Amino acid sequence: MYNGFGGNEFFINHIRKFIGQTVTIFTTSGGLSGSGFTGVVLAVNCDFVRLVIQQGSAPTNPLNTNYNKGCYDDRRYDKDCCYRVGAVVDIPIDRIASFVHNAI
Repeated sequence: MYNGFGGNEFFINHIRKFIGQTVTIFTTSGGLSGSGFTGVVLAVNCDFVRLVIQQGSAPTNPLNTNYNKGCYDDRRYDKDCCYRVGAVVDIPIDRIASFVHNAI
């Protein structure tokens, strides 16, 4: 009987307990993605786990456009400089090989 969770309801509920905590998820895929993803669990649904794997930078002054002059000199915007938007990864539940978390 299909329950909307693909038979993974207990596993999904287990992962939901770790929302807001840092975990590592290894997947069944190859290449670099098979090395695992470490990040903070942001959301879990019946299809995907969403991890924040790199947090974006906060503005230096949210009320004013205050540019860092160092970014306009020799460096380009896409270097390790001023603006980071962060990174999020969505991992399909059915591709999770291992879910690693701290023992609490």
